[in-house]
Amino acid sequence: MANYLIIAGTSQIGVCIIEKLLAGGHQLFITGRDSAKLTAIAEKYQLAHAILEASDFLAVDAVFEQAKREIGTLHGVVNCAGSLLLKSAHMTKQTEYEQTLAANLTTAFAVTSAAGKHLSSEGGSVVLMSSAAALTGISNHEAIAAAKAGVIGLARSAAATYAPCNIRFNVVAPGLVETTLTSGITNNPMARKASESMHALGRLGLPEDIAVAVIFFLHPENTWITGQVLAVDGGLSCIKPKMKV
Repeated sequence: MANYLIIAGTSQIGVCIIEKLLAGGHQLFITGRDSAKLTAIAEKYQLAHAILEASDFLAVDAVFEQAKREIGTLHGVVNCAGSLLLKSAHMTKQTEYEQTLAANLTTAFAVTSAAGKHLSSEGGSVVLMSSAAALTGISNHEAIAAAKAGVIGLARSAAATYAPCNIRFNVVAPGLVETTLTSGITNNPMARKASESMHALGRLGLPEDIAVAVIFFLHPENTWITGQVLAVDGGLSCIKPKMKV
């Protein structure tokens, strides 16, 4: 049994991760920004929890301390915090750009900083979230691609820095996943069809697809893996789909 901290565990991907880790007998501490949603999920699964703005370095550090007090030594952390902005660069306002970086890159950096401090005594696994948009050029993704590409660079540098402490940093890079966050695309028949056609396997991802990849990086049998980026994207980032005629 291991102890894990799930940042933004109230997301749909976060809930899938929670369910899979609980099924494995692990102890969890979860965070979220929405008090009502966090309380509901924490009560449903009987989890220790705390409200958190994950872009706040001091608040993230304090949550690591709280999690250790309530569930014991941490063996890993997952950052599920993020956002989605689909706009070309010239249409993106500075406030939108800054919010996108805060939600995706700053949260990852805050988690990395706290993990470097709080996991150093025993080591552990840190899993960050990037995107297929950071691996291949997709139109109207400039801000989110910049933020998510930064997550990859952050993870690889941290993997090198903290390897002597046996802290592993890895990244999951999803394609388009069916969640509330992406409903503006997935609920639009034309946009959905176009998105499906970009993925070589012909379908969009599910939260479970991403959760399985996260569990892989957390699993104690995979302790010789660090600095890696796993694209869970139906082929979006590396395969050109066969033309249908």
